[in-house]
Amino acid sequence: MFIASSAFSQALPSFRLGVKGGVNLAKFKTENTFSSDNKGGYYGGLWARIGGGGIHLQPELYLTGKNSSLVTASGQENNVKFTSLDIPVLLGTKIGAAGFGIRLNTGPVFTLTLDEQQKFGPAAAAAFNGKFKDTALAWQFGLGLDIGKLNVDARYESGMSEINSAGGYPTTKLNLFTLGIGFSIL
Repeated sequence: MFIASSAFSQALPSFRLGVKGGVNLAKFKTENTFSSDNKGGYYGGLWARIGGGGIHLQPELYLTGKNSSLVTASGQENNVKFTSLDIPVLLGTKIGAAGFGIRLNTGPVFTLTLDEQQKFGPAAAAAFNGKFKDTALAWQFGLGLDIGKLNVDARYESGMSEINSAGGYPTTKLNLFTLGIGFSIL
């Protein structure tokens, strides 16, 4: 009887809502003569987790600050800062019980750029002339740990869409590593 009731309780849908914040390292991936360095940023926002039977859907909404740079072979540098609204929609599973567990998540991330600032190094303006798209698509892979209402997530985000709209950044995508701490409020 215990096994049947335990299996039945795992099949029931559950809902959690929480807040999360953290840091990111952003780097441009490009197939041309530019190089890029990881630079730190931030994110903060809301997440929800809906699931049952060991599988969950986790939509999220974050305000994100991303910083990176592009450097030409001659050393001309363009530092780029984005403020964006990121919307990950992750599918995952959790291994564990009694408020403790390890989660695996993956899914698309839709990005809406709210603000973009470029700061050119000496003589770099002529080399870059970059224009970025207002939207982008990426894919996240992550690992999380739940301890009661507290959760910790580490993720890698691989840019799927080119973020240049015209100008000096052909075939450029933005990749991120993120580390966040969240708290379940429901």
